[in-house]
Amino acid sequence: MTAHTPPPPQTDAPLTLYGETFASRLLLGTSRYPSPSVLLQAIERSKPAMLTASLRRQTGSGGEASQSFWNLLREAKVPVLPNTAGCHSLQEAITTAEMAREVFETDWIKLELIGDDYTLQPDTLNLPEAASRLIKSGFKVLPYTTDDLVLCQRLVDVGCQAVMPWAAPIGTGKGPINPHALRTLRERLDVPMIVDAGLGLPSHACQVMEWGYDAVLLNTAVALAQDPVQMAGAFADAVNAGHAAYCAGAMQAQDSAQPSTPVLGTPFWHQA
Repeated sequence: MTAHTPPPPQTDAPLTLYGETFASRLLLGTSRYPSPSVLLQAIERSKPAMLTASLRRQTGSGGEASQSFWNLLREAKVPVLPNTAGCHSLQEAITTAEMAREVFETDWIKLELIGDDYTLQPDTLNLPEAASRLIKSGFKVLPYTTDDLVLCQRLVDVGCQAVMPWAAPIGTGKGPINPHALRTLRERLDVPMIVDAGLGLPSHACQVMEWGYDAVLLNTAVALAQDPVQMAGAFADAVNAGHAAYCAGAMQAQDSAQPSTPVLGTPFWHQA
């Protein structure tokens, strides 16, 4: 691979994943909100491309609560992206994905294969194999991964048409802790890239979009805000602003001051 900077996309080009287009570049999680009503309002305000949902967590709640959640997702009328959150083995992730396909009636899956319970870091050794098996079974896999370039390239090599590197560990809200790694990823890989996990502020989302990322996925930063609905809107606006700035082509930073007002044509008494 040779280093290159991808050309800015057309401003009006929609987000495209596995051949499907989406009007929004924001994906939204559905857990930890104060109430179902607040979640629905946040969805309405941010108008996300997809909603993530954990089959294991929701079915684990059981009974009426689980049914209520499925009804809420249907009411939202937004495509659902099931995930394999909580899976620690390759077979566990594959089985959960297959169950999710039956429950949600979709081939989309956000592949989470956790290798460490404390940091929730992905199992980088088994993630490509899990992705490969799911893709061969007809899934549209969006893998949650670290910002490791070689790992992300391996995921692309096994058939992933998009990857989802973290900005920071899940739920930390620290924002991009390794800007160099994220920018290198964007420069080296040509597939759509979605920053997933670790964003805490709308400015974080705006920044990664300015670097050329195609979308962001959020949950905790919105759900745990004092006003989740307003925060959902703020993130949606930030994502749009960052993408527009990337498409516009930002000026190059300079090492020294540059006059913003030309001297030519200035009255002589201003040129002293």
